[in-house]
Amino acid sequence: MSLKKKAKADIIKKYATTKGDTGSPEVQVALLTSRITSLTEHMKTHKKDMGSRRGLLIMVSQRRRHLNYIKKTDPRRYEALIDSLGLRR
Repeated sequence: MSLKKKAKADIIKKYATTKGDTGSPEVQVALLTSRITSLTEHMKTHKKDMGSRRGLLIMVSQRRRHLNYIKKTDPRRYEALIDSLGLRR
């Protein structure tokens, strides 16, 4: 599932560290989080959709790797990101 252009642009604008920033870990985690949220809703109604389940697990592990990188490089940035996205951990 992809995000709408407007929603994606809003997320990038909110979490970007500089103008035109789309590749920083914060932006990537925020985009993955929104995709994970929408795919989780899909999985609630389509429990046997194993292709989407696999994609969901891949996205969750990507987000975890990005979060581990941020935590290792700058713990304060990590805490701020976790709080703003409302993630546990």
